[in-house]
Amino acid sequence: MPVQTQPESIFSQLDAFGHKKVVFCSDPDTGLKAIIAIHDTTLGPALGGTRMWAYKSEADALNDVLRLSKGMTYKCAIAGLNMGGGYSVIIGDSRKDKTEALMRKFGRYIKNLNGEFTTAEDVGTNPRDMEYIRMETQHVTGVPENIGGSGDPSPITALGVFMGIKACLKEQFGSDNLAGRSVIVQGIGHVGENLVRLLRDENAKVYASDINEERIGQIAKKYGAQAVSNNTIFDIDADIYAPCALGATINTQTINKLKCGIIAGSANNQLLDEEQHGQMLVDKGILFAPDYVINAGGIINCYSELMGFSKKRTLQLTENIYEATRNILKLSKSENISTINAANKIAEKRIADIRKVKSSY
Repeated sequence: MPVQTQPESIFSQLDAFGHKKVVFCSDPDTGLKAIIAIHDTTLGPALGGTRMWAYKSEADALNDVLRLSKGMTYKCAIAGLNMGGGYSVIIGDSRKDKTEALMRKFGRYIKNLNGEFTTAEDVGTNPRDMEYIRMETQHVTGVPENIGGSGDPSPITALGVFMGIKACLKEQFGSDNLAGRSVIVQGIGHVGENLVRLLRDENAKVYASDINEERIGQIAKKYGAQAVSNNTIFDIDADIYAPCALGATINTQTINKLKCGIIAGSANNQLLDEEQHGQMLVDKGILFAPDYVINAGGIINCYSELMGFSKKRTLQLTENIYEATRNILKLSKSENISTINAANKIAEKRIADIRKVKSSY
C-alpha cells in the first residue's frame, strides 16, 4: 500500500512565512468565509487589500493570503510607509455571492482586531464594498470620495506601474521614452485600463489581453490598442510584458516562451518561485521590475487617506517609484543578484533597522 504524505499543516505554513496572526472568519447566516493574515507590524499597523475570489480550495485561499500579506510588509517597507503588512481574502464569487450583509459582517471581524489591520479594495471588491465595511469599522480606506475617502486607488496604482516601466526602459535602453515601444498588458481591470490609457497617451503600441473578450474589444477600441487572445500573448515579440491580473504568470514555461526585454506590471506575486524564476530571468537577460515595488501606488493612496495627505502629495510619493525602481536595478547590477532579491534586501534592511530602534525603547 503506497504511503500517503500528510498535507502541510497550517502552523508549518505560518512558520514558513513568519506571520504574526491569522484569523479565520466564518458566518453561516451571510455565507462569509474569509481569512485575515497579519504578517508583520514592525513599521506600524498592518495595511492591505481585501480580495474576493472563487478559490478552488481553502488551502489555495490560505496560501494566497499568506503570500499577499507578506508582500504587503515588503511593499510598505520599500515605499517608506509607516505601516506593516496584512491582507484578507473572502472565498466566493464576487459577481454572485457578495452582499451588503456579507461585507458588513466581514467589517465586524476587522473591527474586532482593534486597529491591528486596516483594509482596502482589491480584486473582486470596490469602493462601495469598502463603504459597507466602513459602516462597521473605521479601519478601512478607499471609500468613496463623497464620504471623505480617496475613492478608487486604481489610477494611482497604474501611475506607479507606469513610472516603474519608464525606470526599466531607462536602464535597458538608455531612455524612458515610450513612443514606439510595444507593451503587452495582460488583465484589463481598473488598473490595467488606466495603464493602457497612460501608455497610449505616450504613443506606445499596446497589446491588450483579458479573459473577458468583450471587455478587450471595448478597451482596444476606446484607446486604440490591439486586442489579443490570452493564449497568444507569450508568442508576441514586444518590449514589455505587463501582467496586471493574478499572480504566478512568470514560471518556467512562460519564461521559456517570453520574447520581451522587460517585465513590469501590477499583479502581485508574479514569480511562481522568487529564487528560481528570478534567476531564470537574469540568465535570459529579461529585466524584472519587482511587483510589490511598482504596484505600490494603490497602497500609497490608501496610506495618504489615513494620513490626510493632499492629492498632490500622493502623486509625488507615487512618482518616487521611478527612483525606487532605479535604485533596485542598480543594486541588482552591482551585486549581481536578481532584482527581486535586491528589492527584498532593501526592504528587509529597513524593517531590521526599525526593529532595533523599537527594541531600545
